[in-house]
This record gives sequence, C-alpha cells and structure tokens, in this order.
Amino acid sequence: MKMFSKFKSLSRTVHEEQEQEPMEQTTYPRIRNEGKSVCCTTSLTVWRKSLLISCNGFTVIDSNGNLVYRVDNYMGRTDQITLMDASGKSILTMCRRRKLGLLVSWFMYEGEMGNKSRRRSTSSESESPICCVRKHFNILKGGNVQACVYRTDKRRCAAFVVEGSYANRTCKVMDESRRVVAEIKRKEADTKHVSFGVDIFQLIVYPDFDPGFAMALVLLLDQMFE
Repeated sequence: MKMFSKFKSLSRTVHEEQEQEPMEQTTYPRIRNEGKSVCCTTSLTVWRKSLLISCNGFTVIDSNGNLVYRVDNYMGRTDQITLMDASGKSILTMCRRRKLGLLVSWFMYEGEMGNKSRRRSTSSESESPICCVRKHFNILKGGNVQACVYRTDKRRCAAFVVEGSYANRTCKVMDESRRVVAEIKRKEADTKHVSFGVDIFQLIVYPDFDPGFAMALVLLLDQMFE
C-alpha cells in the first residue's frame, strides 16, 4: 500500500538513533514470570489508523519500518479489542465488563477470547485473565494517574500505574517500585514545519517489559480517554 510505504519511511526518519534487532515475542513481565523479556529499549511508532479501508484500529511499526502489531476493529468502540501481530495472529484480547456506577474493568486474556465460534481450543491458551485494568477515579485528591493494572489475584494493590495524559500523548507506565517501564510520547520530526498531531505517536518500551503488553495498555487508554 502506498500509504503504508509512506508511513514506513516516516518512521525511519525519527528512529535513526535507535538501531535495533527485530523484536522477539515475549511474555508479560511481572504479570507472568515465565519466558523471555526484551533486553534493550524498543521504540515503536503507533498510528491510530487501521490499514484496512472502512475500519477503525491501529498500525504499529518498529524502527526499521516493519509492521509489528495491528488492530482492525469493524465496530468502532466495542467491549472487546484484539491485538494482533503482523500476520494477523491474535496476541492479546481485552474484554470490558461493566458494573453499577462508574466502575468499568478491562480483563486481558492471552490469544483470542470471547467468541466461541472463533476461539482456538489449544492447550497453550489460558481461560484466566492475565490482568485487570481500570480507569482511575479519585474525586477527593488531585493527581495525574490515568489507569491502574491489577494482578487478578491481588486487586487491592496495583502492579502498574499509568500517569500523565493520554489525550496529550504524554504517559508513563510505572511498576510497583515507581520504575518507568514504558512511555507514550509525542512524535517529533527533524523536518521543520512538520507536525504529526496525536494520531501518530511513539511507544517507548524499556528493557524487561513486554512491547505487546505495553501496546495493549495503549489500546485500553484509547478506549478510556478518547
């Protein structure tokens, strides 16, 4: 696609300082402690647009201009979102559950979930959620916490918090020790008079944190704050 080729070229111009090896598929750090994690900082360009015509979604490419993740949503805002890899394989599925009042929870599952007609019946797929993500509400105190990520077996204490402003594309994901594990940043161009706006931005993922998990958090922030 011409549009995608242009986007690949655009990504290379802003990632010249971050030459990296291709990303590996990893598991979910601190949520699940098995498998590998990335050992270097990963910079992804996130485009708030699907490559499919008449479809909402996201397109994510790496510093070499290669497609890494995609989201193709035919229904607009929905109660279920699936993050796929470049080949279209489902990596993570987020399902929204509503309760009385303001509380809305998103449960994250590995693979494709929630649709029995399409669900894969493999032994590696877990029926239990990886984590629960909630929009942060604090009517008594100020602060810039956007969302909290809870382990399914320990919901009173957040495993990760997201602080900043997703609407302005300036967010930090921090673990329990307040270490920054991922960041959402406005995309800067080295060419004068070029503005990317808020539909094209950067996702920086630091060592030992999974890029797929970080991108899934971006999708949920987009549902919560857009």
